Amino acid sequence: MTRPAEPTLALLRERLGGTHPAGDPVSVVLPPGSEAWPADLRDRLTSGLKPAGVLIPVIERDAGLVVLLTRRAAALRIHAGQVAFPGGGMAPGDGNIVETALRETREEVGIRPDDVAILGCLDAMPTITGYAVTAIVGNVSPAVRIVTDPAEVAFAFEVPLAFLMDAGNVHTSMREVHGRILPVVEFLYDGHRIWGATANMLLKLKEKLA
Repeated sequence: MTRPAEPTLALLRERLGGTHPAGDPVSVVLPPGSEAWPADLRDRLTSGLKPAGVLIPVIERDAGLVVLLTRRAAALRIHAGQVAFPGGGMAPGDGNIVETALRETREEVGIRPDDVAILGCLDAMPTITGYAVTAIVGNVSPAVRIVTDPAEVAFAFEVPLAFLMDAGNVHTSMREVHGRILPVVEFLYDGHRIWGATANMLLKLKEKLA
């Protein structure tokens, strides 16, 4: 079987160029596979949402592009211990969802907005905890020093973008969502389980690059 082509910054710029966050940050697109979900569950995941932004930090290393991910601190109230992109809920002082993603990224892993070149964004996606999350894709300087906030992040780690874009590395498992057992996608890398909204965002990015 032919290996997928290595993703490059040029490809990211080409496929994401011209993408912008929706004017309404809580206008969401349901993840792949959701068309099979019960109608009441789809309604629940698209109403009463709070806006949030995350950064998908892409870094160019000698061996190729990598994506920076975090494992959330175990003491957090929601999504404790899960793998996630740096980000969080929109604050009153944020001018837009891009500012939200960049502010939260600086707070969580120490990456300054000046060290991020915005490449584009993905459609806002709902989470089971009531957020509409817009993923901003940004090229981060490889010279950046990652400094995590232990109150929010247990540690940060990198995953090759080529691994995440390879369909052979996408797995499906079953999970209870609001009382229903539904299939969810996940990636398994070096002992890390990347699933939920984070995995769905990576699938959407894969679609953009296909």
